Formats: sequence, C-alpha cells, structure tokens
Amino acid sequence: MPRRRACRRKGTGLRQTLGTAEQSRRHGPQVLDHGVSFNLWAPTARSVELLEVGQSPRGMPRDDDGWYQLLSPTARAGTRYQFRINEGLVVPDPASFFQPDDVGAPSEVIDTAALRDPVLYPGRPWAEAVIYELHVGTFSEEGTYAGVEKRLSYLRDLGITAIELMPLNDVPGRHNWGYDGVLLNAPNARYGRPEDLKRLLRAAHALDIMVYLDVVYNHFGPQLNYLHLYAENFFTARHTTGWGPAVNLEGPDGAFVRGFLIENALMWLRDYGFDGLRFDAVHALKDDSERHFLIELAETVRSQLGGRHVHLMLENEANQAHLLARSQGRARYYDAQWGDDFHNALHVLLAGEDEGYYRAFADKPLEHLARSLTEGFAYQGEVFPLHEAPRGEPSAHLPPEATIFFAQNHDQVGNRAFGERLSRLVGPDKLELALALVLLSPHIPMLFMGEEAAADTPFLFFADWTGEAAELTRDGRRREFSHFKAFATPETRARIPDPCDEGTFLASKLDWTSIDQSAAGARFRALTAQLLTIRREKIVPLIKRGFVSAQRQLLGTDPRMGGVDVRWQTEQGDVLQIVANFADHELPMPPLVEGESLWRLRAHVAGGLGPGDMIVRLGRKR
Repeated sequence: MPRRRACRRKGTGLRQTLGTAEQSRRHGPQVLDHGVSFNLWAPTARSVELLEVGQSPRGMPRDDDGWYQLLSPTARAGTRYQFRINEGLVVPDPASFFQPDDVGAPSEVIDTAALRDPVLYPGRPWAEAVIYELHVGTFSEEGTYAGVEKRLSYLRDLGITAIELMPLNDVPGRHNWGYDGVLLNAPNARYGRPEDLKRLLRAAHALDIMVYLDVVYNHFGPQLNYLHLYAENFFTARHTTGWGPAVNLEGPDGAFVRGFLIENALMWLRDYGFDGLRFDAVHALKDDSERHFLIELAETVRSQLGGRHVHLMLENEANQAHLLARSQGRARYYDAQWGDDFHNALHVLLAGEDEGYYRAFADKPLEHLARSLTEGFAYQGEVFPLHEAPRGEPSAHLPPEATIFFAQNHDQVGNRAFGERLSRLVGPDKLELALALVLLSPHIPMLFMGEEAAADTPFLFFADWTGEAAELTRDGRRREFSHFKAFATPETRARIPDPCDEGTFLASKLDWTSIDQSAAGARFRALTAQLLTIRREKIVPLIKRGFVSAQRQLLGTDPRMGGVDVRWQTEQGDVLQIVANFADHELPMPPLVEGESLWRLRAHVAGGLGPGDMIVRLGRKR
C-alpha cells in the first residue's frame, strides 16, 4: 500500500484497537470482533456524525489529517448507516461496500474480508485469454448476476476463457453503463447483492473462466456525489478532464486519494476474486508526481497479489508503450491496452465511414491496420489529426499480446447515435472476415456480448439521471453528433434516442431468442467455436513461445482499399501468416509460407485472392 503520513489520533484509542490488517485498509467500515470501525476522510468538514440506524447520532473524532473515525460496539455486518456533515448534510459512505436502496439511501456494512475464498482461483496465463465483454443489466432478461451465471456454460463451450463486466460501481437510478460511478466500492444493487456477485465468480471459476472488471478512476458521476462538499482536496484545479475537475493524485492530499483508489482495486481482486481489471481512460488520470499513479497502482497489485494470474488492462488514448513494458517475458506493469487503432482502421475498411474519430484513419486505413497488426499501435508519435498533436510512443518492440483487438465493444457500438452493431452496417461476408481476423491474430481477442452470434440488437447509451443532469445528458448527446452530416439539423438530431428514457435501456437488452434460434445466430456461433478451437490448438502455443519479429506488406495499389499480408515469427522459426483482402475486387495471391493451412475464409479464384478472402497459414522459416 502507499505510504501515508503518521496520523496523530485524538483520544479514540483506535490505533490500539485495530490490528495491522485493519490499519492498512482505512477507507470504508471495518468489521471487528467487538464492533465496526467507521472511517471517513473529510478534511474540509467542520464536523461529522455517525447516523447508525436504530442508534442515536454520535459525533466522530477527527485527527490532524482530516480523518473522522469511530468504533461502534453496536454495529455489525448488515448494519445500515449514514454520515451527517456539518450538522446538516446527510450522505452515504463514499467508501460504502453496498447500497441496497440506491446511492442516496443508507449504506450497509459488508464484511468484504468474509467474501474471500480460502484458496483463490489461480487464473490462466494471459496468452489464453479470449475476452467476452458484457453489461450485466442488458446481457440477460433478468439483468442480474444470476442471469449471467446461467449463460456461463454456453460461453465456455464457445471457447471463451474470460468475461469482462462493464463497471459495477453504484450509480443513481435503475440503469446506467456504469462509467459515471459515485460509490466505487459498492457493486450495483440492481444486479444483486455482493454475495450474488461472489457466487457468479465462483461459478465462472468452476468452469475455468476468468472474470475481469472494468473500473473507472478518472472521474465521478454528476449526481449524488458529495465528495467536493467535505473533501474538496479529493479533486484538483491543477488539471481538468472532459468530465470536469480531475481527481487529485499529487501531493500530501493526493496520497489519500491514491490510497483510496488502490484499495478499491485490491478489494475487487482480493476479496471478490476478480482475475483482472480494465482501467478506463487512463489518459485522463493527470499526475505530475515523480512516481505516476499508474505505476504505483500496478506495482502495488503485482507485489500484493503474487502467485495468481492477475491481468491489468488499459484504455489509453495516449498509446503509452512504456506502461506495457515486459521484463523476462512478463508484463512489468500492465498486460495490455485496448487496440482502438486496429478497430478504427478495420471499421473504415469494412464500413467506409470517415467521420468522427474514423477521420484519423480514413486516409490510409490499410497501412494503419497493417501497422497495428505488426506493431500494436498505428500512431506511435505521429501527429494525430483530431488533436493536431503527436500521439503515442514506439511500440514495435512489444509482443502482440500487449494489445487487445476487437471489431466491436461497448464504446464503439454505444457511442453511435443509434447504437448499431457491425451486423447492421456490413454484410455477413465482411462480418465473417472481421471475426476471423480478431480471433486468429496473435493479439488478445475480445468479443462484445452477442457478437459471436451476429446479434443485431442495438446497444445504446443509457442512464437514469433526473432533473438538470438528465437535460444536460440529452442535450450533450445531441450536440455530440451535430458535426456529423446525418445529424446536421435539429430535426435529425431529435431522432437520437433519449438516454434517460427507460425504453432506450430496454431496447439494448440482448435478444436471446434470436441468438438461440435464428439460422444466422447458429451459423456465427459455429464459426466462432471453430475459430477459437484453431486459436487454442495452433496460435496460443505460438504466443507462449513468444514472437520476436513481424513483417507486413500491403496488397494492391489503393491505400484505402486493398489487402494485407502479415507475418509473425517466433524465436524457434515458426511463422504465422495472415492474408486478407478488403477490396471489392480480386487481388494477386502473395507468396504463402510452406506448411499448414489453418483457415481459408472462402476460395474464389484459383491463384487469386478474392474479395473478402482471408488465409491463415502456419509454417517454418527456412
């Protein structure tokens, strides 16, 4: 854990009461044999009272560092409580471990240490990861952890080895993507109790499926977040983000914030037993400290959770390759970054779009795609057109598994005005090509829920805000698309679904009847299973041996529409080759490595590479 200044307590006797383990975890209620220790960092509050349901209000002593702390002998696991700030404002615990009646109601004491398994599931090597991203509330009709659990065998049989849950941290209202969290430690009660979440993880682990969690540390949601009223120093005016003031990661006060966030990561990994975390938009974590927060976070997790396969993943627009550095073949800090460059170039090639962030890839999508395949990032320090500034660091030295590749995810689908999946934008031939490229490249593959069956259910942006926050969200959503040709007028923008309408949320639920019964669903499920079998048997062993070089060649003369010939080589001389044609016309067949044919998407003309064709071969360098 990060070092903190010694705290001079004022008459509570709590330092003598708490053991070493409890002293190291000060945020949130700590269940002891003789009661519960309640803790709140509120440095800009004048007074704090504990409002324990069924008990009289009790003032909480404060130390010199702004910590209010009280041991309640009457509290136990299950006790409901709140804090009263400055004799007026009543708030939930910002470190609450559960909010059974939404974020504005009393918190419930949860003994998270009691959730821990005596022997934790060891996980699986990173090379074996096949990730399936899902939103708990829309993945099943029930919209619960139990609804996810019912489909685990289905996912295992497909060849999925890891599910990634979109953020669970509690937010106001009935439904939300989860990226506007208010209480980071509290899994959303709409999906079930903490015990239900733990049951889901145990069920997944019993099937040898890892479970990852998406966490958001770069900002807090706009409603019912009271931190700024009693802990102003949790945020800083030195930096800003697209969501307002940045969290404070610098200086003495920043040490407490860093500790709070690191403790949150350890809670999910240690107490619930998650096998990895995906950190949202880390480029918005502004920190000029000598030791960046992301380095401290990774080093702390690695040091405290050794002996297990724990995977740490980034979303990072800055393409910072140094965070993905390897030491003796293992990730020093983070295992991988989401490969947005690959996705964006692939989308331009498949769908032909060139607006929004696709504009930065529309000039030479083949080159961007091929460079992503062989070097991880397309932008490695070049000027990024949308920002008119350099973006990225050199990444050719990184192994392929340092980037996670996908043709769809929650962002790329949900950030479209109508939430269209790729199945609504391109035909089945191109959809097959995208699926095969994602699953058979040596990068770590990720599917978005339903993608394995070519689902066409939209995934829209939704939130259950009220009042001013709801109006700002509606207006902001429509302004976001105002520079797109299709939404140039107020009338066309008015057609964009209202994010705060419950119907928008309900429309985003997967249609399992279609997935289970349609011919298209059956065809793509079979294709997914076939491709993942090839990956498991032929490609994962190569990743474990380690690729040491990669080469690429563009096919055709049009930089916007042609093909790619990409080869990766291991130290032992194994060569994996992928040849793909994105053009609408035949291309000359490039030289193929001698060896085994792993996959041929379609055979059009002998000796040629037809439109939408893809060939995967495994050979050895002579």
